Amino acid sequence: MISPRGASTIASGKPVLVLASESPRRKALLAQAGIIPGAIIPAAIDESVIKGELPRIHALRLACEKARAVADNHDGFVLAADTVVALGRRILPKAGDDDEVRRCLALLSGRRHQVITAVALVTPRGVLRSRVAVTRVSFLRLSRLEVDAYVEGREGIGKAGGYAIQGRAEIFVKAISGPYSNVVGLPLAQTVRLLAGNGFAP
Repeated sequence: MISPRGASTIASGKPVLVLASESPRRKALLAQAGIIPGAIIPAAIDESVIKGELPRIHALRLACEKARAVADNHDGFVLAADTVVALGRRILPKAGDDDEVRRCLALLSGRRHQVITAVALVTPRGVLRSRVAVTRVSFLRLSRLEVDAYVEGREGIGKAGGYAIQGRAEIFVKAISGPYSNVVGLPLAQTVRLLAGNGFAP
C-alpha cells in the first residue's frame, strides 16, 4: 500500500519503490529490468533553467529536487530522473508545440549533441544518492521533408530536444556513443546499480 510518510511499504513491511515521474518510458525501462514501482507519484517542481546553469548541473539539480519533493511525503525508496538535450552549454527545451519541435530539429540537424540524464534516489533512511549518464548522439543532416514528416507525426511534443529516439527519430541518428536507454529517458544499467547499491531488492 502507499500512503503518507511513514507507511510506504508492502504488507511484509518491505520498503517499496516510488517512481517520481509520470514518464511511461521510464516505467517501461524499469520493467525491462524486472523492477515494478509500488507507486508513481510525479513531482511538481519548477523546472526552469537558472541563468548560467550548465546542462549537467541543471539535470542533476532537478532530479534531486524531484526525489526530495516526493520523499518529503512518502517513505520507501524514491527514484527520480531528469533528461536534458544539450548543444554545448545550450539546453534545448522540452518541445511544447510543432514550431518548437521544428526549431529543435533545425539545431540538431547535421550536428552532435549530448543527452544527459541525472538519476536521484532517496533511501528509506533519507539518504540522497545520484548518478549522471551522458550519451553523445550525432544526427544526419535533415531535409525539410523529413522535418515536416516528423513534426506531422507529433512524436516530439513534450520531449527534450523535440525528438524521441525510440520512435521515428531513430532514422535521424548517424552515430551514438553511450547508453541508448539514457536517450530514451533512464540509463538503465546505472539506475539498477544505484538501486542495488543502496539496498533495494526487486
